[in-house]
Amino acid sequence: MVTGKLYDFVLFNFLVKDKKNAEEVINAGRGFVIPGIIASEFDDIHAGARRVKEIKEVAELVSIGLGGGGNPEFAGRVVEIAALSNPGHINQPFERSSFARGYLEGIGNPQLVNALVVPSGHVGCIKLYSGLEMKVEDFVEMAKAMGIESVKFMPLKGITHLDELVYLTKIAAKNGLRGIEPAGGINHTNIKRVINAVKDIDIEFFMPHIFGSTIDKESGRTIPAEVKKILLALEGKPC
Repeated sequence: MVTGKLYDFVLFNFLVKDKKNAEEVINAGRGFVIPGIIASEFDDIHAGARRVKEIKEVAELVSIGLGGGGNPEFAGRVVEIAALSNPGHINQPFERSSFARGYLEGIGNPQLVNALVVPSGHVGCIKLYSGLEMKVEDFVEMAKAMGIESVKFMPLKGITHLDELVYLTKIAAKNGLRGIEPAGGINHTNIKRVINAVKDIDIEFFMPHIFGSTIDKESGRTIPAEVKKILLALEGKPC
């Protein structure tokens, strides 16, 4: 990640509808934003690639998510869109993350690929999307050996799995992973608590994915005022 980071480690991922919405969201987020799209919205991968390229006219990086609540069914579509558009960051279930990374590097289009895992309900353990439960230490060791740089932790469910997230972040940082990306139920009421829980952990980037609370349900556009609300809440200022 080469974009600016709030407090030197925080970035935000917000979904955007188009280039204009990306500009609005980046400005509202004071530049600490990686705008994203989700592959589930694009049956035509060429349309998805065009959208990424349009957004990259105003953003250094674009994130391509799976969609469908992290549905691995769309993992291949993410990679296909990335291969045509060079977004900079893509989301993959852990089981496919190493393949995606290697494939894109092999065609001369390397990306930062995260690896999606699921809370287990127990501090010190994570679950893969397949349901396999692993100790965090074993998982991080495997991820590092596979060249994975960042882990997506979803669904956080607000602060329900916060202790699990903190433990994962500590172990990831200790072992040299670059980033942790929590998602699910994060909004202006809990963002400060989430960030404060990891602020003393020395990790390169911590990127909350914030969707539902900031998107206009009719237009599908992320609302700039809601993005501002997130930052104000994090800074302890009135929203």
